[in-house]
Amino acid sequence: MSVPRNWRLQQQRYCLVGEICEKCGAKIFPPRDVCPECEAPAQTPFAFSGRGEVYSYSTVYHPPRGFEEFAPYTVALVRLEEGPLVTAQLTDVDADQVRIGMPVEMVTRKVQGGGEEGAIVYGYKFRPAIRPTA
Repeated sequence: MSVPRNWRLQQQRYCLVGEICEKCGAKIFPPRDVCPECEAPAQTPFAFSGRGEVYSYSTVYHPPRGFEEFAPYTVALVRLEEGPLVTAQLTDVDADQVRIGMPVEMVTRKVQGGGEEGAIVYGYKFRPAIRPTA
């Protein structure tokens, strides 16, 4: 990934910032500028909590180029508390421990190594939610 593109995506990747539709209230991630629900302009930033639950998942054993160092890894559809589904790698959990409905939280982790361009890319992944101790 190019350095300028990585720079433009920082809010989305590090803080889960999407958009909210002022017309219908839909919360949108990733940002699209046009609401997929009502087709109205949606340019108001919205910061998601980063909390959600596993909706579906699969383990990748033969990764695409650039992701070999993480294999095998689990990719999940995470339903955020605010509604949208997000695709992301799961981290800090073994594949056999992942369950549909498992509470998760967003963390920032290395997404791709430096490769030929030398830019290490960080972004969001999800881990099992850490429950506060009483």
